[in-house]
Parts: sequence; C-alpha cells; structure tokens
Amino acid sequence: MASNTKQIAKLGVFTLAIMNVTAVVSLRGLPAEAEYGLSSAFYYLFAAIVFLIPTSLVAAELAAMFKDKQGGVFRWVGEAFGKKWGFLAIWLQWIESTIWYPTVLTFGAVAIAFIGMNQAYDMSLASNKFYSLAVVLLIYWTATFISLKGMGWVSKVAKIGGLVGTIVPAGLLVVLGVVYLSTGGVSQMDFHGKFFPDLTNIDNLVLASGIFLFYAGMEMSGIHVTDMENPAKNYPKAIFIGALITVVIFVMGTFALGVIIPQKDINLTQSLLIGFDKYFAYLHAGWLSPLIAVALAFGVLASVLTWVSGPSKGIFAVGKAGYLPPFFQKANGNGVQRNILLVQGAIVTVLGLLFVVMPSVQSFYQILSQLTVVLYLIMYLLMFAAAIKLRYNMKDYERPYRIGKKGNALMWLISGLGFCGSLLAFVLSFIPPAQIATGSNTVWYSVLAIGCIVVVGAPLVIYNCRKASWIDKSAAFEPFHWEGKQS
Repeated sequence: MASNTKQIAKLGVFTLAIMNVTAVVSLRGLPAEAEYGLSSAFYYLFAAIVFLIPTSLVAAELAAMFKDKQGGVFRWVGEAFGKKWGFLAIWLQWIESTIWYPTVLTFGAVAIAFIGMNQAYDMSLASNKFYSLAVVLLIYWTATFISLKGMGWVSKVAKIGGLVGTIVPAGLLVVLGVVYLSTGGVSQMDFHGKFFPDLTNIDNLVLASGIFLFYAGMEMSGIHVTDMENPAKNYPKAIFIGALITVVIFVMGTFALGVIIPQKDINLTQSLLIGFDKYFAYLHAGWLSPLIAVALAFGVLASVLTWVSGPSKGIFAVGKAGYLPPFFQKANGNGVQRNILLVQGAIVTVLGLLFVVMPSVQSFYQILSQLTVVLYLIMYLLMFAAAIKLRYNMKDYERPYRIGKKGNALMWLISGLGFCGSLLAFVLSFIPPAQIATGSNTVWYSVLAIGCIVVVGAPLVIYNCRKASWIDKSAAFEPFHWEGKQS
C-alpha cells in the first residue's frame, strides 16, 4: 500500500515553483542591471512577461506531449520542421552552455580573488586577465574530470552549492540593504528616478537584452508537468509563483547593489563582491567578506558541475541516433560522454584565450555573455515557432497540458509574445553597450558575427555529412510522427 502511495505522489504547486527559482536564479548578473537604477525593475518585469512566462508555458505543453519520447528540444523542433532544424536546436542548447562557462567562471575567479582582506589588492587581482584565465581553466577542467567520474557525488555538491552559493547570499544581500537603509545609510540609488526608461535611447536597451539569459533554462522545468496533479490548473500557478519570486529576488538584489555602489562605479564582474564588502564594512563585520566570497565561488563550482555534463547528455543521446560521428558517441566506464566533454573543454580553453585580446576582464565577460544570449535565443525562436506549427500538423495528438482549453488563439498569443521578445533581444544583442568599454567595435562585431556563423553552420554541415554507419544499433530512438510519410 505504502509503495503505491509513493508511486502516485505528485509535485505540489509551491514545490515546483521553488524548483524553478533554484534552477533559474543566479546572482552574477545583478551588476549589469544595477546600471539602470530604478528602471531595472521595468526590464526584469518586461523580460518576465515576454520571455520567462511564455518559455515556461510553451515548454510545458511540448514536454507533456512527448513525455515518453527522447530528444527534448530536438524532438519538439524536429516534429515541427524536420530533423535538420531539430538537430540545430539541440546543438545550440549544448553549445551556448559551453560558451557560457567562461563567463560564469570569470565570476568565480573574481569571487576567489575577494577571499583576501585587502579590497584594493582583491580588485587588482580580479582585474588581472592572466589570473582570471588561469582560474577559469583550472576550475573548468577540475569540474570536467569530476564529471567523468559519474553524477552521484556531483548531484550532492550541486544541491549544497545551490543553497550556499545562491539562495543564502541572495537573501543576505537583500537583508543587508534593508538594514543599511533602516539604520541611516545613504542610498546611492535615486528611488525617485524613472521606472519607465527612455526607450527611444537604444543604449538603454542593449545591455538589458542580456537579462533574457537570466531567465533562460526554464524550458527544462517543462519535464515536470506530468508529475503534477491537475497540471492544466496547477502548472500555470507554479509558473507564475516561481516567476514572481524570481523577479522579486532579481529586483531586490539589484536595488541592494545600487543602494551601496554609485552607478558610475558599477563593474560587471566585481560589483557583487564589492557590494558585500561595503555592507560588511558598514556593519563592522569585515571578517564576513571572505566567507561570502568562498560561498559564491562554491556556488559557481556547483553550477558548473551540474551544467558540464547536463546539456551534453542531450546531444550525446541524439548523436547515438546517427547525428554525430562515432568519435562523439564514446562513453567511459561510468557511462559518461567522455569525448564530448573533452571537446567541450577544448572549446572553453580556446574561448578563455580571448582574455588576451579583449581590453579587460569586464569586456571579455560582456562579449561572451552576448554571444551566449544570441545563440540561445535562436534556439528559443525555433521552439516558439515549433509550438505553433505542432498545433496544426499534430492537432489530434494528446496534450496532457494545453495552453488554452480550445482553439489556438492563446497559443498564438503566448508563443508569439515569446517569439517577438526573443527576436527583439536577438537584434539588440549585436549592438555594443555604451555603458561598457568593450574595446574595438571591430572585435565586438567580428566575435559575434563569426561566432554565430560558425556555431550555427557547424551542425548543418555535420547533418549533411551524416552516414548510416553513425547510427548506434543499441540506441532506441523513436521515429518522428511523420517518418514513413516523407523522406
């Protein structure tokens, strides 16, 4: 009897909401939005409405449709537009996370630099390109070798790291801001400023386009839609509650930084640590600074450990179905996708060398962040378009969770909103932000344009060169609904 009860246990609304918050929230991007002062709240809310919520709802319908079939976004896009575009989608999901590693590890390097007690020395060390490069590569390859041992121990580290390195520091930062203001501290942020930014100024939008990456990854929560009781009613509730909590954390955390650091002094990679330092100094508790630096660095390691092997598993499974050469299908004795992880590591190493040509650690951080956004948004554009297309070419297919009880109008609205929001952010991501010294515009445009062409072109070339011999006979990959009807 007890065994049966266990089997039918379902996720509660609040449980899934908190799972979404834990998966999405990261503090490293707060300084980028602190540039905008009070109007940062507008950007967070805008991105939540046109991207976070549409992504979550659309992914829920697609995940529920194909809950018993492999492939994730490869399946969703492939069912709508064919295998080539499905392969492009899952490739982008994998490669964007690969390009993301140097940015999150740069933040980790800064956190480690601030373990010392001398802020001037810490800031100098954090700005040193060679120090950052060494730490990025050391942490990444350490995480890779740990991942090759299997995911048992890694999952434990990730859970602890998520709590210690993200949730606790986020709450502490907000509390420090409240304590500072309530005890007479002078705010560096003008709370009488404008909530609505001047949207006619393109510079006010460019840096903010990176906020879409803050909310990226919510499509992963769609897999849990069938684990809920009455998902048609409870899943949207969980999404809206999770989105609200996420937005509150981001807004309050950004305000807390703006309160203690003048807008002109905000640095994308260092300001979070400097903000904690200033608050602790105000409270005469400077000894806490190294502890928060260690916690944030541990959070970065845990995050990287989770992601190093995560997205690569998806493309590994698809590769075994004949979409990648046999070299990329090799696993070690622990069943871990060894060769994909090693290639991933080589890409991270090459990207890390951009430290040498970019004018500063901050500019390196920004340009790789923008490239990550651009690539991930292409995947989202495919996903939103696929959701609409599947309403027509698979209209009679069972949908355990459906956006709108009848008709397709609500799907057009939600997916259309997500598509247009993603397209806007995609275009803006190519414009260098005026607020940050990114060095030569030629380097900026070259990295983004060439990076885009190479990364998007690679899977199309691989797809066109695939051979029947690439298929792993032991890999059972269910055919698409249209296979057998067309070539």
